[in-house]
Amino acid sequence: MKQCKVDARGRSCPEPVLMTKKALQDNPEGLEVLVDNLTAKENVTRFAKNSGYNVEVSQNGSNYILSINK
Repeated sequence: MKQCKVDARGRSCPEPVLMTKKALQDNPEGLEVLVDNLTAKENVTRFAKNSGYNVEVSQNGSNYILSINK
């Protein structure tokens, strides 16, 4: 399975959440989201968990990588 990646760096909320929501509609098995601020990380994580997904967060420098899977 090739994982979809969403690059939401440089975007302010609610845009990262909306980008994640749209990508999950096209890739319901899961995806990876890249954000560069704490607020976006928390909001995307909350959205994904409320939508029934598991979220793993890792950090790469100033970027957060959110692995979202069923």
